[in-house]
Order: sequence, then structure tokens, then C-alpha cells
Amino acid sequence: MVSGLVPTIAATLLCLYRLPALANLEYSVYDVLTRMAPTRPPDRRIVIVDVDERSLSAIGQWPWRRDVVGRLISRLRDLGASTIALDIVFAESDRFQDGGADTDAALADTLRGGKVVLGYALTFEETAARASACVQHPIGLAVVRRGDDQADDPFFRATGSICSLPLLTQAAGASGFLNAAPDPDGLLRRVPLLLELDGQVYPALSLAAVVRAARPQDAALTVLNVNASSLALDGGRIPLDGKANLLVRYRGAKRTFPYVSAADVLNGLAPPRAFADKLVFVGTTALGTREVVATPLDTLFAGVEVQATVADNLLQQDFVRRPEFGVTLETQIVLALGLAAALLVARMGLLPASAAIAAGAVAIWAGSAWLLATRGVFLSPLFPTLGLGGALAAMTVARFAIEHRRADRAVSDRTTSQQLMVQSLLSLTEVRDAETGRHSRRTQRYTRVLAEQLATDPRYASYLTPENIVLLSSLAPLHDIGKVGVPDRLLNKPGALTSEELVEMRKHPAHGRDVITHAEQEVGVSDDLILAMAKDIVYTHHEKWDGTGYPEGLQGTEIPIPGRLIALVDVYDAVRTRRLYRQPMSHGEAVELIVRGKGTHFDPAVVDAFLTVSRVLEGLSSDGEPPVSS
Repeated sequence: MVSGLVPTIAATLLCLYRLPALANLEYSVYDVLTRMAPTRPPDRRIVIVDVDERSLSAIGQWPWRRDVVGRLISRLRDLGASTIALDIVFAESDRFQDGGADTDAALADTLRGGKVVLGYALTFEETAARASACVQHPIGLAVVRRGDDQADDPFFRATGSICSLPLLTQAAGASGFLNAAPDPDGLLRRVPLLLELDGQVYPALSLAAVVRAARPQDAALTVLNVNASSLALDGGRIPLDGKANLLVRYRGAKRTFPYVSAADVLNGLAPPRAFADKLVFVGTTALGTREVVATPLDTLFAGVEVQATVADNLLQQDFVRRPEFGVTLETQIVLALGLAAALLVARMGLLPASAAIAAGAVAIWAGSAWLLATRGVFLSPLFPTLGLGGALAAMTVARFAIEHRRADRAVSDRTTSQQLMVQSLLSLTEVRDAETGRHSRRTQRYTRVLAEQLATDPRYASYLTPENIVLLSSLAPLHDIGKVGVPDRLLNKPGALTSEELVEMRKHPAHGRDVITHAEQEVGVSDDLILAMAKDIVYTHHEKWDGTGYPEGLQGTEIPIPGRLIALVDVYDAVRTRRLYRQPMSHGEAVELIVRGKGTHFDPAVVDAFLTVSRVLEGLSSDGEPPVSS
């Protein structure tokens, strides 16, 4: 459970401090939810008049003469537009003059007819000079701060502006800035509604257009905390971030709002009721004149439609907002879910808990999408998901580590038990016959050396792995355990055995196998590889390559590899050791005996391996008795 709390705490800290490295991931999560959550249709009170390619073909290249722009505005006014917002800046005097007439003055006369809001751009370069000739229209705004903290500035501060001619701006009587900067990943998700310049607060074009149309009596900005503020217009509240930015609630991909070609307006071809009581945004989308941005829903979104979308959000009072204490709430969710995940794994086990945690993660995303769609509230599922995923991953690793340690302990215990079993059985044979016990110990050393050499033969390499060699040598001492079932009078007889006695002596492989089989049955073990190898050693070490051995008379490769190896080392040690009825052979004599048995008694490959390491075996053959000189 503790392992699950560590990533939960890490996710909590990430949620609190919001590392810049995770910013793009946060943006991506917001975009996914934006695409998942359905939204309202666009407000019918908004129309876009588009200076498109068809308009340029009909009227001429852009920019048009100012009197032509004036005619467009007059025509829209005549068609019943409530407010006309121009996503256009007339920063220089008109280059076209008609017979010496002042077209700028003509446009100014049109603007004095009212209902028009001009656009301009604010600049933020530190070295930019303030354009003293600019005329802008600040918004009357009361700023209310909660608590005693007066340090946080709720606006970005501009240093200058690029504006229309003062003649035009004064004539219009209303204006708004066009600034909208994308996030670091290049997508436009939020736009500033308010910016500060020289101590005055100015509205965005969209906000200025809505204010011009709705004529609110009161406007106040309440600074909630460093991350959130709220703009009140006649009782309606607009949720903003700590720098007066609005999260834009896009209504869809580009051209979601109705577009009407400027050429149709000028030529009288627009639908009669297309502009009645409508808020009209005029902008350019013709190739070479347009400004496009990328949004979460479209990569080529016209700048004028961004302004229209913000105005739509304001008119419908339909916003995407972060709760005032959103970070605190997300942090609490991360902690709660991390603790719940740790408890689930502790009580239910890893697999059932994993399914429950996965379902919880899906529920978090579904709940976030539902909140965004129905309440316009954005709570990020990113950090709760990271907390859950991290907790599950950490507890999974911890569980596997615990199981691995248990498995290692079980293997260690099993190895210890095997060694104890071998030692116990070997001790049993020593109690019965000390020489048999010493013989068994020597064969253990011989077997390892011989098996390692035989493993270099490609035919045996797949079986004689390092693990199997260790196991084989540890089990080799058991090959004669069946002799505990042979009477003492036979084991200690000083002379040759009679035929009847020989039959009795040859039962010891079966006795040994039965001991192991009975042990398997008693403890309920089956198909155990270790015991299977032990039975092969015990039961087949007296089989011969030519099929004349006992107890089964197996021939050639029918004899298990362990039996073939032990057959040779058993004979080698037997002839090198003093017996009651004979003297031991020298090493050379023993080698000659084994070579004579190649292909009849012994596996030829085993004999070849023996000849390679025979000198090593000679050095190991001294165990309480000096080796006989060759």
C-alpha cells in the first residue's frame, strides 16, 4: 500500500506546481475533452461578412477605397444590423482618391452614423514607442479584489498600439483590440477580453461589440485569486483567468457561423433578413489577406471568426470556466483516488483492483467530459489519471517484487530441502555402509567434472545446461540408496556373490526408485523434474549401452543421460577403491577397463569425455584412501 502512496504524492505535487514540461500534455487533455463534449449551436444573432476571393474579383484588390468600405457599412446598417464590428485596421490614409475627394473623410462621415466598432492592435515590445495620435475607447470598469492582496495585476500591460486613423476612430466612437495569442503549442484556446495600456483598461473587439449592442449599465472585474477573476456586465458573469483571458468555447470547425460575401452585400444580393438585428463582424478571408489561427477543432480558423465566437459566448452566457479553486479540487481528487487505489489493491488483490482502477479512470474522463458539456466546467482528468496510473504501476511492481522474492525464497528453500534430502539419504547409506557413503560422495565430484566436459558435445549441450549439471552432481550420491534394502550379509560378504545373491543385489536400483516414488506419493508431488532425474540416476545407472545391463536391459539412447554418466563414474570409483575381496586398480588400469567397455558397457561419447578429463578425476579419487600409482 505504501508503494501506491509515493506516486500519488508525486502526482499531487505535479498538480499543485504544474511543471512547464507537462504543459503540452495538459493542453492535449483539454483538447480531447473539447472534442468529446457537445456544445450549443452558434447564436443566430451573429453573422460574418466576408471579403473573400469573389469579393475581390467583383470589387477589386484589397484594400478597397475607403468610400467603398463606407458603402458596405451603410448597406449593412440599412439592412438592419444592430452593430458592425470591423476586424480591420485603417492605419494609413487611403491611397485611392476619387477626383481629389477625401475618401477617409467620406468613411468618417459614414462611421458617424453609429453602430460601428473599429479594431486595433496593442503591442507589447518593451522598446515600442506609444503612438500618441491613437484614439482608443477604454471600458468603464470597477476592479474589486478579494482579501488584502493588492499585488497581483489582473491584466497584461501593453506598451503601444497600432490603430486606425484618429479621424476614423473618433467618428466611430467605439473600438476594441484584436489581440489573440496562441498557447506555446500553437493552438488558440483563450483570448484576452481586457488589456491595460497607460493605466487604462481596454476591451477586445468582441467585448466592445457586445457592449455597443447591449449597452450594459455596470461593469466590474472581481479578482478571485491569482488564477481566476470574473467580469460582471449588468448581472451576467464572465469567468476569466488571472490575466482576464477567456477560454473560448468553440462551436465547431471553421465556418460554423453564417458567412455572407461582401460582394453580395454591396451588389444587393444578400438575403433581405440576413442582418436584421444582427451583430455583424466584417473580416477578410481572401487568400493573401486573411489571418488564420489553429484551434483545438480546426487548424485554419479565420481570425474574424474567433472574434465572432467570443461574442457568441458572451451573448449566450455559455463559457468554459475553471472553478475558482480548481487546482485545490484537482489535488484533493488526486489524493482521494490514490488512497482508494491503494486500499483496493490491498483488499481485493492486484487483478480485481486493476479492473476497478481502470474503470475509475474511465469514469474520471467521462465525468470531466460531462461537466464540460453540461456545466461548462473544466476539471482536468490528467493528474488524477497520472496518480491512479502511477499508483497502480508502483503497486504492480511492488507486488511482482514481493512475489519474486517469495519465489527466490521458495527456490532457496527447495534447494535447501533437496540438499537436506540428499544428505539425509546419503547419511542413511553411510550408517548402513560407510564405504558406500564415501563412494557416493566421490561420484558427486566425478559427475560434475564429467558432465561439464560432455556438455561441450553439441548432442548433449541442450540437456546438460549449467543448472542441470549442478542438479545432476548434487543427486549423483543417491544412486546407491537402494542398497539400504540389501541384507548386510551380501553388502559385507568378502567373496564373490552366488547367482541367488547376485539376483538379490541387483534389486537395489528398484529399491531406490521405490523409495523416491513412495516419497512423491506421500507429499502429493507429481511430474517433478528433480525427482524424475533422481529416479533416472537410481534406476538406470546399471544399464549398459549394448542392452545387457539391469534392471530393464535398456539399450543405447534408451538409457537416460544421467544413467549413462553415473554408470561410468560408478565403475571408475568402484575399481579404484579397495574391496574386501580384491585390491584396487591403478588409474591407468581403470582407464583401460573403461576404454574396453566403450560401446558395450558405456556410451561412447561419455567415454570420450572421460578420457579428456581422466587426469582431473584421478586427482579427485583420493577420499580417505591414497590413489594407486599408475
